[in-house]
Amino acid sequence: MISQQTIQQILSRIDILDIVGSYVKLKKRGANYLGLCPFHNEKTPSFTVSPSKEIYKCFGCGKSGNSISFIMELEKYSYVEALKWLANKYNIEIEETYVSEEYKQIQQTADSLYILNQFAQKYFTQQLHQSEEGIDIAKSYLKERGFTDSIIDKFQLGYNLNQRDAFSKAAVQEQYNPDLLLKTGIVTNRDGHLVDNYRGRIIFPIHNQSGKILGFGARIIGKNDRAPKYINTPENEIYIKSKILYGTYFARQSIDKLDECLLVEGYTDVISLHQAGVENVVASGGTSLTTDQLRLVKKYTNNLTIIYDGDGAGIKAALRGLDLALEEGLNVKLVLIPDGEDPDSYVNKVGADAFRDFVNANKKDFIIFQLEIQLKDAQNDTHKKAQLVNQIAETIAKIDKAEDFTKQQDYIRQCSQMMGIEEEGLTNLVNKHIREKLQKQAQKQANQKGAQDAFIPPPEDDSFVLPMDESEFLLLLNKDEQNERALIRCLLEFGLKPWDESKTVAEYLLGEINDNDLVESANLKHIMEIYEHWYKEGLEPTAKNFFYHEDQSISTLVVSIMDFQHEVSAKWSEHYDGKIATREDLYPLEIKSCLTYSKLRKIRRLIEENQRDMANTTDFEQQILLLQTHQHLKQMEMDLTKLVGTVIL
Repeated sequence: MISQQTIQQILSRIDILDIVGSYVKLKKRGANYLGLCPFHNEKTPSFTVSPSKEIYKCFGCGKSGNSISFIMELEKYSYVEALKWLANKYNIEIEETYVSEEYKQIQQTADSLYILNQFAQKYFTQQLHQSEEGIDIAKSYLKERGFTDSIIDKFQLGYNLNQRDAFSKAAVQEQYNPDLLLKTGIVTNRDGHLVDNYRGRIIFPIHNQSGKILGFGARIIGKNDRAPKYINTPENEIYIKSKILYGTYFARQSIDKLDECLLVEGYTDVISLHQAGVENVVASGGTSLTTDQLRLVKKYTNNLTIIYDGDGAGIKAALRGLDLALEEGLNVKLVLIPDGEDPDSYVNKVGADAFRDFVNANKKDFIIFQLEIQLKDAQNDTHKKAQLVNQIAETIAKIDKAEDFTKQQDYIRQCSQMMGIEEEGLTNLVNKHIREKLQKQAQKQANQKGAQDAFIPPPEDDSFVLPMDESEFLLLLNKDEQNERALIRCLLEFGLKPWDESKTVAEYLLGEINDNDLVESANLKHIMEIYEHWYKEGLEPTAKNFFYHEDQSISTLVVSIMDFQHEVSAKWSEHYDGKIATREDLYPLEIKSCLTYSKLRKIRRLIEENQRDMANTTDFEQQILLLQTHQHLKQMEMDLTKLVGTVIL
């Protein structure tokens, strides 16, 4: 875990204009800044940033938050990943609470590999652009393939000289550890000497989500039957093939915005499509899709479109990983490029617009496509058809999330018609597979319970589920909850201001508000409890302390409470003489108004309770007492109602 000292250091350095401004072009508008929202497509700016409150709000899609939540939402990072991103941006050394020596060693090795890979990338890029061999052989090859200088620079492509140990010597001269060099796979050990492993090859750096280089793919130039076409980095502390999709760093924002991920096989497919303007594309490297890769896609979208070659090998490659994709809840479509073409050659042949049109016109549902292919293969073979029915039932059974029930039923209907079997029979077979799966899960849990005393492990990362959009949420709020939010806003915004000569606003409000006054939201009550604890500890809490609270539900709620208010235009002074009163001037009136409404709510609750007691008692004296109480409460209600009518709510 990151230490609190490091977190506080990060928070003290955060500049929301600096962070948001690196993604969004902002223009000053009054006290705030305005730009085009990065979370949805818009032509008229509605994305507002308040540097004083350190929050943002889009009035188009409803997204709101602070610097950390902005990075989390845009980059799909966990809370801890966002903190590490910010620490790296502001050159803050991360101090962690106690971790094992083994974990420290792994982290140190990982950090060293990142540094070494960065050096290697710069070396290879330099050889491509500056060495005679790189220019004559590698760069001319890339130009023949149609790659421009800008796309070569974007993907940081490079070249390793066709010499025995050119890179090895350069790395050793810079005093890089030989053991770490071997881990990268860039060099190998021959008779006790380090020699280059990627001689005479184009180098493709492979980046993680934040742009750090995990490893490399190296493609041979020309034909050589004795050498593999591609060599990839071996598995090490940072390069884990099953968790990587090539191009994710360059595609992540486009995937998020377009709500679709295009998946291809090769590096050059990705680069050619990006050059043509199709940027929501990543590559699997031609291997079977893994659960980790599919979860990486799902961080950005639920819609996966697989684009592979139209030959037999391409079809088989496309069908691998189908069941895993369904289990992850992805909506999977398949597009096969015409025979003899791949995405790289096809987009260069027809152009970006025609390529997009082809993809949109030829998307096929994955399950239906799989069934069509296998039905052709089975033909009139009864045994193969029986196997196919069972296989399709097992595949459909993977779609077992409650929200996907309608999709599952639709597949059963379509597949039963295509296979010429009874819909009810296929339904029963699907349910059989679901029951078997549940029984296996139950048995597995029972075994774990016996071994671990029913220990439930924590999630593998620090991810969380964000609440619904603020605009949707506010529609559901009643006036009582709006009042509670207003009370908390007064506490956060004016708490440190004086109430009278003897106390602050915080002391006054904490004395006036109790747990019974905050009944609409447990989180609002929790915010007040945290504030009171901090205040009594001698801290001076403000909304900012909550903006960056590690509990993201608290942070998100406070951001929504402190949302943008109407501000007085600077031009009013041209039309009106004298000072125009602001909320800063009128805060005592606002606090009194909120408390008055809160007291009115409490009295109304007491009236309701008193009326229930009157309806349930038969004792005459008790009825008289309750009636007098009712009259007293009604008089208090009338008095408070008059007050509410005379102040601003």
